Amino acid sequence: MTDTTTFKPATLPQAGEAGFGDYVALLKPRVMSLVVFTALVGLLVAPVPVHPFVGLAAILFIALGAGASGALNMWWDADIDAVMRRTAKRPVPSGRVAPGEALGLGLALSGIAVVMLWLAANAVAAGLLAFTIFFYAVVYSMWLKRSTPQNIVIGGAAGAFPPMIGWAVATGGVSLESLLMFALIFMWTPPHFWALALFMKEDYHKAGVPMLTVTHGRRATRVHVLVYTLLLVPVAVGIGFTQIGGPVYLAVSIALNAAFVVGAWRIWRRDEVQAEADSYAVEKRVFRFSLWYLFLLFGALLVERALQNFGLGGW
Repeated sequence: MTDTTTFKPATLPQAGEAGFGDYVALLKPRVMSLVVFTALVGLLVAPVPVHPFVGLAAILFIALGAGASGALNMWWDADIDAVMRRTAKRPVPSGRVAPGEALGLGLALSGIAVVMLWLAANAVAAGLLAFTIFFYAVVYSMWLKRSTPQNIVIGGAAGAFPPMIGWAVATGGVSLESLLMFALIFMWTPPHFWALALFMKEDYHKAGVPMLTVTHGRRATRVHVLVYTLLLVPVAVGIGFTQIGGPVYLAVSIALNAAFVVGAWRIWRRDEVQAEADSYAVEKRVFRFSLWYLFLLFGALLVERALQNFGLGGW
């Protein structure tokens, strides 16, 4: 394993005057959009109806919690973000937002989001949101990310909780269906991020982050992408046979998982000479597809719920 203890953090620029857009960027809006969507699906497919006002408030506070996690992550990771091409222009490493401001915003939004979700919905949903923020900011960002190549595997739990939170808003609890939605995102995360790591080349190495590509090499990473994609398939397809699934979801899931497996197989059979020759085109395509994969699967669950409401969907 690569020794990351010798890594020297970058010196951050002096903070300048931040604009509104800088504080929005601090909340990682792209990540937030996925969190909001999966939480919304979890809420809407639950068997208990939720008043629209309560649902809207709950999604707003879940979004705030996701933004708080993003701000805390950017505060803690500012040193390594500064040396990675993909993240160097983020508000903190670029000097537009001071680290203390990012920390203060993250803590304030965390408290507001958890307390308000408790008041708007219930303690179970608020507790899950609080644990999600803690897991992402502390367990993943402060511990796993810099200490083990399994950072993405274990840390993926942070991004997998939102549909469970949405389900808990509606039902006040946890069920097999919400656990399967959690498992879907949890198993999707490793091949999604490892595809990214393959074409980001030396970013993680320069930053001293023990990503699988750094500690075990690209060949091992390609094998892991294929293995985890194959492990993802039964989870994704299995949801189709639960009360939130149905023939529409099942058909979409089979098609998407077949395409994902084909993409992972193409990644697995390539060597670095081939990948370098076409600028990692296959890896980039699989990464982009993996984003659509998750959105389309959760979208299919919404379609199933709509059909069931009209007595047409489900089994």
